[in-house]
Amino acid sequence: MRAKERTVWDELELGLGCGKGFRVLLHLILNPNKAFTKYSLAKLTGLRTPSVDRRLKTLVDLGWVKENKFKPKTYEINLENEIVRELMGFLNKMRRARISF
Repeated sequence: MRAKERTVWDELELGLGCGKGFRVLLHLILNPNKAFTKYSLAKLTGLRTPSVDRRLKTLVDLGWVKENKFKPKTYEINLENEIVRELMGFLNKMRRARISF
């Protein structure tokens, strides 16, 4: 029996996460020319280090984030990933959007 192929929708659901976990991806996308340690991402997002660690594992497994093998390890958004590039374009547009009531 073949393993079920993951669709783009499956990947988006895994990658985007929900709630506060989205902060890690958002911070990395909005700072594409920087690399961050787990500790710095925890401080910048207000999340606990174990939560950041879980999100980073998922994002690295998807290929959305690169893990640099320095000591300590650093993480940066993977600009070579097509889904990441599309999300980046969308999120940058949303950054300029105005909310009206």
